[in-house]
Amino acid sequence: MATSCCCLRLENVIFSPTFRKLRQTSANGSVLFSSPISPFSLLSSSSSLFYPILKSSPSLHSSLHVKASSSTAIAEPEGIKINSVPTKPIEGQKTGTSGLRKKVKVFTEENYLANWIQALFNSLPPEDYKNGVLVLGGDGRYFNREASQIIIKIAAGNGVGKILVGKTLFYQTANGGFIMSASHNPGGPEYDWGIKFNYNSGQPAPESITDKIYGNTLSISEVKMADIPDVDLSSLGVTEYVNFIVEVVDPVSDYLELMENVFDLELIKSLLSRSDFRFIFDAMHAVTGAYAKPIFVDKLGASPESISNGVPLEDFGRGHPDPNLTYAKDLVNIMYGENGPDFGAASDGDGDRNMILGRGFFVTPSDSVAIIAANAQEAIPYFTSGPKVDNSADLLNLLMSKERNNKYPVSNLQGLARSMPTSGALDRVAEKLNLPFFEVPTGWKFFGNLMDAGKLSICGEESFGTGSDHIREKDGIWAVLAWLSIIAYRNKDKKPGEKLVSVADVVKEHWATYGRNFFSRYDYEECESEGATKMIQNVRDIVSKSKPGDQYGKYTLKFADDFTYTDPVDASVVSKQGVRFVFTDGSRIIFRLSGTGSAGATVRIYIEQYEADVSKHEMDAQIALKPLIDLALSVSKLKDFTGRDKPTVIT
Repeated sequence: MATSCCCLRLENVIFSPTFRKLRQTSANGSVLFSSPISPFSLLSSSSSLFYPILKSSPSLHSSLHVKASSSTAIAEPEGIKINSVPTKPIEGQKTGTSGLRKKVKVFTEENYLANWIQALFNSLPPEDYKNGVLVLGGDGRYFNREASQIIIKIAAGNGVGKILVGKTLFYQTANGGFIMSASHNPGGPEYDWGIKFNYNSGQPAPESITDKIYGNTLSISEVKMADIPDVDLSSLGVTEYVNFIVEVVDPVSDYLELMENVFDLELIKSLLSRSDFRFIFDAMHAVTGAYAKPIFVDKLGASPESISNGVPLEDFGRGHPDPNLTYAKDLVNIMYGENGPDFGAASDGDGDRNMILGRGFFVTPSDSVAIIAANAQEAIPYFTSGPKVDNSADLLNLLMSKERNNKYPVSNLQGLARSMPTSGALDRVAEKLNLPFFEVPTGWKFFGNLMDAGKLSICGEESFGTGSDHIREKDGIWAVLAWLSIIAYRNKDKKPGEKLVSVADVVKEHWATYGRNFFSRYDYEECESEGATKMIQNVRDIVSKSKPGDQYGKYTLKFADDFTYTDPVDASVVSKQGVRFVFTDGSRIIFRLSGTGSAGATVRIYIEQYEADVSKHEMDAQIALKPLIDLALSVSKLKDFTGRDKPTVIT
């Protein structure tokens, strides 16, 4: 069956004045690509997972949602007629942290999606797409099939040479990719849809491009659309229209090949095939359902019954495909039930987020990335000590070379990074391993820039995203395989009947070594935007008047600020990335408005406290953090501004 839904990502290093022309060659010296911009090697990832595009939804009146009745032909390059479709600016098309996200009913309004896609092409240098290759994919949600036809025709109308539909290909290169996804947000006619463009090295388009896109949405007057029929995306193969090609490809084998060059899959198989180890993976009726059986069951030997909610659905089975303790409640109940499985995991709508659970034990995302980093060189062959890869071009050469003799291209650990709101657990690992460490704003594009510069190997965000430099995006299945690798390595010498090292054992051992960073996040979703904005302004006002030594109950202020980041690669600066109150004992309170919602505003409060005393490590996080949580609610006056007296989600 054809595949269609992917989440690709790319990076802002290409806009750096210090950017170098990269020329990549295979092991035998043949040129793979030579480009004045960073090569986007289409590395398969679960954040690049595609779901089959089927027939058009009968409930939608038009497969295009573009008013073309008054269009005029403006060109016919090599036989393809290009129509100029008149349009006018539409308000509210500014992208957030992860692209443009709105309700489906907004995107199905006349020209809404078409305007944004055309504005994107108006914002790019022609050499970045003319006669080039772009990838189109998404997460299988409602409206992806109709949106695909709009994007394909506008791409053809603007001179793109080829569209690859399906999952990213391991041995392909491209100029960039469209991602049709609202990630972890619910899907269906009444819910969410989103679009994002990832640039040519794999990272999300930088703000210098997204700002241009928004500017062009305010002045757009025409959409260039090729006069070609809808493309059949239900079958693998190639469709040609003179100088424009659409190719539908199969995704799973390429991703699996990449994973074989990162992990020791035989080691993982030895764990999943044990009679005394039980595993469950909840795909939440999202895109990883298409990958779960081929990877976990067929390749790694897990029981078919270990895959839960494994059939991808347009509305995610009317669920909320966000792998956390609230929305993955079915999995949580199983893992915390009597005689629950040994290992549980879930992923989100587009497969880039993950949740890890042991029997009766939840691993926070902040702890998860720290534990993966601490165990990577021991348990994951990709990170085995060896010759350092100096930059992303060398790494991509290793990954892309089919002539390679070594099974595991060596990345080594070149650096670690986390988003600013993520707990400091990873900082302590970087310090002990004597590795470079980076604290960046929320948004994967900041990690990608460091990866392209050869500065970063493993990174993560507290919002359930974890990844490495094998791609330029967070990768949910990669994170699950990383954890299975750690558990398998710890149990490789265990004989039948011997007590296995559990997920909880690994985490508690980590805490004993590094201390525990108690961490929690309170989400207040779909708040009224005006009140949420006033709340953030209130805490900014407090920060502007604060000084070191100020007392907040029993806590003494070390500093307070609105996080500003200067990129160490290209010296670009972003500001107002989250209001921080950092206390002398290392405790932190952070306030942010999330950019990943589709309606209203999501207020997020992050609370963290470090504890070195092993005797206190098993306290419930909500109990350990209660004084800080109460302080955060008091300082922010959140209820006064938003009317909310409890969070939507607690993680």
